[in-house]
Amino acid sequence: MKGTLEQAGQRWRLRFTRELDHPVPRVWQAVTEPRHLETWFPQRISGDWVVGAPLTFSDPQGRGPDFGGEVLACEPPSLLEFRWGPDVIRLEIAARGEGSTLTLLDTFDELGKAARDAAGWHVCLEFLASHLDGTPEPAKNFWTQVHPGYVSSFGPEASVIGVPAGYEPG
Repeated sequence: MKGTLEQAGQRWRLRFTRELDHPVPRVWQAVTEPRHLETWFPQRISGDWVVGAPLTFSDPQGRGPDFGGEVLACEPPSLLEFRWGPDVIRLEIAARGEGSTLTLLDTFDELGKAARDAAGWHVCLEFLASHLDGTPEPAKNFWTQVHPGYVSSFGPEASVIGVPAGYEPG
């Protein structure tokens, strides 16, 4: 489940593809319903999944100020796209036999944060899979285990922005 980095015009994009042993409707619930989102998404999301609706993101541990976003696309149960601060997050869900394929795309401006954010999404998607599967969550230090691989893969220019103040890599 390693993420890749690609150029997206003047911006950059992280791409993760995850094969899940759960049907599309179950995965859709996991990426849109608050009780499921809280198990894997890094922030609380307030707002409605309606195109054009504003969203508010808040850190459940209060490590930073709330910030805004907006729903850019919502086509249940296969596509959700929203602005998360300056980033654009796109979640695509496609049927695959009895299960599904989830693709997460994060489009952003600052190349220097690519390795940091890739490790973060890697961990988030592990938490999502654990939640769906009903298996134990990854170890607390999982981020520190996967981050060096992204630094090595993406290079030094994609690794100059570290963990934000107040956050402990885990």
